[in-house]
Amino acid sequence: MEYVFSSALIGLREGLEAALVVSILIAYLVKTGRRAELRWVWLGVGIAVALSVGVGAVITFTAANLSFEQQEIFGGVMSLVAVAFVTGMIFWMRRTGRRIASELRGKLDSAVEIGAVAIVVLAFLSVGREGLETAVFFYAAAESAGNNGGPLVGFLIGLVVAIALGWAIYRGALRIDLARFFTVTGVLLVFVAAGVLGYGLHDLQEAAVLPGLNTLAFDLSGPMPEDSWYGALLKGIFNYSARTTVVQAVAWITYVVVVLAFFLLPGRTPAREAVPARSRGENP
Repeated sequence: MEYVFSSALIGLREGLEAALVVSILIAYLVKTGRRAELRWVWLGVGIAVALSVGVGAVITFTAANLSFEQQEIFGGVMSLVAVAFVTGMIFWMRRTGRRIASELRGKLDSAVEIGAVAIVVLAFLSVGREGLETAVFFYAAAESAGNNGGPLVGFLIGLVVAIALGWAIYRGALRIDLARFFTVTGVLLVFVAAGVLGYGLHDLQEAAVLPGLNTLAFDLSGPMPEDSWYGALLKGIFNYSARTTVVQAVAWITYVVVVLAFFLLPGRTPAREAVPARSRGENP
């Protein structure tokens, strides 16, 4: 179960972003007296969820029918894609958080004027992004865990908590500092993504796509083996490898230093506008 934390973190982060988007759409329709359009929002959300599950199933099925070398290549590439998705997600919320609510409301007004199909598409696109990212990252996390069920448990826990938080925020029963939440989870996800990056590069090295499989930066299999409780904990959270290659170590350090430096630049605080109207005490 050592893989639960990192998976729960991504599930919570992605789930809360999706929950906030849905809350904004619903709160705005309720506030403007257009409750009849809510069914189209939920239809779009349902399609997005179904597509995300379908993509996850296709990825898993595809990997299961490949040779060992092909699986290593596929797993490595998917890990790199997952890192790209997570990195983009982190910076997307930092960049657009201050205007996401107003943008969604404007797009929703236009969609309502066009018709039901436009509302469904808007809801689908707004939620589908997080769903696809979650599907890819879940595969990468499950791949690194082997047959361990921790990633699935973690994702489910994170999603359940995210849905509960989103509902509480929408109902006005909970007020959280979203700026701080997304900053803290963003920093943690940088380290999680760095571990996935290292794991993906190791897969590509094992498939002989990248060189340096036997060129180690360090070997801690003696003092900190992966099957020890502390080694397993580090592996589950950060994809720690007792035998880390130079390529993995350089990539891990470079990613963490560069991404954290840009992420923590001052003046990029996500505004609290992403909180639905009802969470600020306004009447629908």
